[in-house]
Amino acid sequence: MFTGLVMGMGRIEAADNRGAETRFRIKALFDLPEIELGESIAVNGVCLTVETFGDNWFTAYASRETMSVTSLGELKIGSTANLERAMAMGDRFGGHIVSGHVDALAQVAEVRPAGESNIYKLSFDTAHGKYVIPKGSVALDGISLTVNACGPDWLEVNIIPETQKATTISGWVAGRNVNMETDVIGKYVERMVAPWVGGGSKEEAKQSKITMDYLREHGF
Repeated sequence: MFTGLVMGMGRIEAADNRGAETRFRIKALFDLPEIELGESIAVNGVCLTVETFGDNWFTAYASRETMSVTSLGELKIGSTANLERAMAMGDRFGGHIVSGHVDALAQVAEVRPAGESNIYKLSFDTAHGKYVIPKGSVALDGISLTVNACGPDWLEVNIIPETQKATTISGWVAGRNVNMETDVIGKYVERMVAPWVGGGSKEEAKQSKITMDYLREHGF
């Protein structure tokens, strides 16, 4: 699990394309001590597993599925990417729950200044609009951000100077694809209540201890 607080950026040193799969070698542009074999590192918000590592570098394999649903295929040698190590028990939880499992690609539609900040408007498939709410959280290329405003197929985020400096977001321009992960809590809630709102089977409703009366009694 991650929190969406990017530790720093990494540079792609190699991208070994094997058909629809790719093995990346990534050099961290910050101190990345004590990497462990098999640990998870989010690369532009995509959870990847460390295969080999050395002094501030590691390799990770991206499967056909990962390459097909994320923007990792657009990374070239010399490209930079946001990096975050998996959260350790007891760490400060500064962002929000991020799994590293990308839901969709969003596309930058507009960038406009707002004081020292920039406002980015992104568009995405309407299937994901129900999971995006005003003042809720969203992970874009692994960055935990607050939704300023949104619609069925778009959202806006305000990017402060520190975030622009510490992440790849300063390079976002109109037309760029961005990995988007919506808030996982909303998806779990939807799944649990689906049998009572027409989205699940009667068998699921019978097996669950959660009923509409239970939800009402507990303030839902």
